[in-house]
Amino acid sequence: MTARTCGAHLSIQRMPNPTGLQRCQQIATRAAFFVPGFAIACWAPLVPFAKERAGLDEAMLGVVLLCLGLGSLLAMPIAGMLAARHGCRAVMLVTVVLMVLTLPLLASAPTPLAIGLVLLVFGAAIGAMDCVMNIQAVAVERESGRPMMSGFHAFYSIGALTGAALVALLLSVGAGVLLATLVVAAGVAAVTAVSLRCWRSERAPHGEASFAMPKGVVILIGIVCFVTFLAEGSMLDWSAVFLHEVRGVELEHAGWGFVAFNVAMTVTRLLGDRLVSRLGASRAVLLGGLLASGGFFLATLVPSFAIALFGYALVGIGCANIVPVMFTLAGKQTRMPESVAIPAVTTLGYAGVLLGPASIGFIAQHWSLPVAFVLAASALAGVAVLGASLRVR
Repeated sequence: MTARTCGAHLSIQRMPNPTGLQRCQQIATRAAFFVPGFAIACWAPLVPFAKERAGLDEAMLGVVLLCLGLGSLLAMPIAGMLAARHGCRAVMLVTVVLMVLTLPLLASAPTPLAIGLVLLVFGAAIGAMDCVMNIQAVAVERESGRPMMSGFHAFYSIGALTGAALVALLLSVGAGVLLATLVVAAGVAAVTAVSLRCWRSERAPHGEASFAMPKGVVILIGIVCFVTFLAEGSMLDWSAVFLHEVRGVELEHAGWGFVAFNVAMTVTRLLGDRLVSRLGASRAVLLGGLLASGGFFLATLVPSFAIALFGYALVGIGCANIVPVMFTLAGKQTRMPESVAIPAVTTLGYAGVLLGPASIGFIAQHWSLPVAFVLAASALAGVAVLGASLRVR
């Protein structure tokens, strides 16, 4: 059996039960996506505790929070190089160890500098895992002979929902922040222990490039991911602000906008592989992008709380399958080895998560928040057409 895994054309010995092996790797890949979503979601409920513990004001908190994204961005290209040299399993195992070690520190770091350093390492672990799990997912999907990427990404969302709910529940019953992080760390370790044996360990052949600037279609794939992640980041950081400040929704209820978006995205990703298989990748991206754009316009321009929730749900449904399809394309293109292409696409996409909310804030400061959302909606419509037009040999 010949498999192209972790960025390489690689001949491996035929397994006695390839169907069983493939099934094991598919389940293990879903677990790999669950782990970083589950781990990072526990941080959101801990932010107020960290702010109070270290005596941070809003400006300093913003600087400290940047360390999380900075660590991820720095780690992603390095993770791709290490996966090519040592295999996906080894790199993912190291990232899990870093998550398990840093999670309790998030609950106990006493100073702004300490919190920033812990977030830098924690973000690096999350970013490296995000990169390498997608390299593995591309190989597993290709060998399965059918679309699977949307389903893999759904488990990241499931992990995030589970982690946030678990920590919120523990804190609400008085468990304390340290115990909550220890429970999450134990969960991460348990999921890893069960799935580790089916994470892929093949390495790229000697002489294959381990780092390069994005080229050709990889740049276009990265642009589509950048704008899609920008929209997702805007939902996370600005949907509640918009509902409260523009629509006049009470602060206690403003968070339902992101809930509508997140639940719709998770459900759509669980069904996404069937949709992509039925519609085709190009049509799925085109319809998804236009649907997300329409949802943004609807939520922004129609002065109704119910319509806004519906619009945010449409954004979640529309965005759900765009990035998974782009990762599949990155694995199929031949312009660059996938061990280089996947980290490049992941890094460009994650830059959208970081720069998107900041861009929305900048535009809102100079014009208004509705104007910023209209521009985001227009960008989504543009990448819908761009993404649908991409072809790989």
